[in-house]
Amino acid sequence: MTESRKHLLVVYHSQTGHTRTMAKAVLRGARRVREVETRLKMALRTGLDDLLWAHGLLLGTPENFGYMSGALKNFLDRTYYPAQGKISGLPYAVFISAGNDGTGALTSIERIARGYPLKPVCDPIIARGELTAEVLHRCEELGETMASGVAWGIF
Repeated sequence: MTESRKHLLVVYHSQTGHTRTMAKAVLRGARRVREVETRLKMALRTGLDDLLWAHGLLLGTPENFGYMSGALKNFLDRTYYPAQGKISGLPYAVFISAGNDGTGALTSIERIARGYPLKPVCDPIIARGELTAEVLHRCEELGETMASGVAWGIF
């Protein structure tokens, strides 16, 4: 591993296992890009050092009562002020496991991300209901796209 290698951080929370399955698919896709080191971390175990390490960020959450999970919100709350001025423009994307439509969770993440400010670079993936092979394939593509964009400075 060289110091010039780029870093992609995947932060997620999962209760039923759906978001974890999506996160693992994202990770599989990201690891196809050998020029990027990828970390997969649960939101409650992720801190400022992880965020400052990253050149790109993927956020995964279940939809809870029309909002992101409390664990992902906790990660964003804990890192918001300490990260100010240190990660402006960090590229990010979102994946959501939703029982309803997922738009409330997405809107809440986007609003906080604007405050950091983070830069959205890929369309979000919202899996409504049970996970399908098509959704997991899209998650792999998201991981690979993010890793490629980070590796070659596209984002």
